[in-house]
Amino acid sequence: MKIGVPRALLYYYYFPFWESFFNNLGCELVVSDKTSEVLINRGIKNSVSEICVPIKVYIGHVFNLLDKGVDYIYVPRFISIKKNITFCPKFLGLPDMIRNSLQGVEGKILSNYIEARSDDISNYKNYLGFMDKLGVSRSTLKNAAKKARKVWLNFREKSRQGLFIDQILNDRIITGASNNEITIGVVGYVYNVYDQFISMDFIDRLREMKVNVLTFEMLETKKIEEQVGKFAKKMFWEFTNKLLGAGYHFIHSPQVDGIIHITAFGCGPDSILGPFLDTEAEAFNKPLMRLRIDEQTGESHLITRIEAFTDMIRAKKEEEEGGSFR
Repeated sequence: MKIGVPRALLYYYYFPFWESFFNNLGCELVVSDKTSEVLINRGIKNSVSEICVPIKVYIGHVFNLLDKGVDYIYVPRFISIKKNITFCPKFLGLPDMIRNSLQGVEGKILSNYIEARSDDISNYKNYLGFMDKLGVSRSTLKNAAKKARKVWLNFREKSRQGLFIDQILNDRIITGASNNEITIGVVGYVYNVYDQFISMDFIDRLREMKVNVLTFEMLETKKIEEQVGKFAKKMFWEFTNKLLGAGYHFIHSPQVDGIIHITAFGCGPDSILGPFLDTEAEAFNKPLMRLRIDEQTGESHLITRIEAFTDMIRAKKEEEEGGSFR
């Protein structure tokens, strides 16, 4: 049986788990192609205009999987990975939106509810509905979830060691200087940062400009939660909390010279997160730039802004330290 996984949204956080899990259930896993202009245009054409860019991308990937002739497309419904904190509505209603608004997906959506107390989504009870649909036993399901958990924990550990997610997933060597002079903390959802088409190789661009890059998934959970714990009330959405905690950590860290907040057009949670980051960065005199990407973003525009930002940080650091990075 062929199970399709869209190369979008939380593919960039949970794919190693899904790959191991479905393979151990005896399924053949099929991943959609990398995002391209053709793929995203198909997503745009079949989306309502008001929806955010990551969902338009996701819809393009669903159609790509239909073209590949898969038996099912896995579209999980993420409810929560922390007590009393939920996901943004696009994750809550994703299976319904795909199932009820796209032609050709009838009977092909494989979905389940994901509810956990941490990022670890391996509790086999989340997947009990697959027993009948995929024809597997409870013990097979339990064993597959256990093995997948081990693979995913190893993946997360590599992130905390400083490897980029696309570097781990694609076994890709990222080029660029290793002895860089400035460090930038990138605040952004994994599906915006690591989709090379919509981010226009954002990470590699920074590395080529001799910039050390830190992202939220490289931080220990404890560091993120320490910052989020300072708020009397957390954000409603868990991954937004992760970005908030990481952003505040970067702002307060003397090792981080500047922040880039990368956001997608139409993202509601980011419209709330942004002012918090702006206020804190201003209070601590930490340079912050916001890059808003959409399907029309031009590459030259992005590069020009990044170059100007990194030049400004170098000049600021040079002035503060009395040295020269040029």
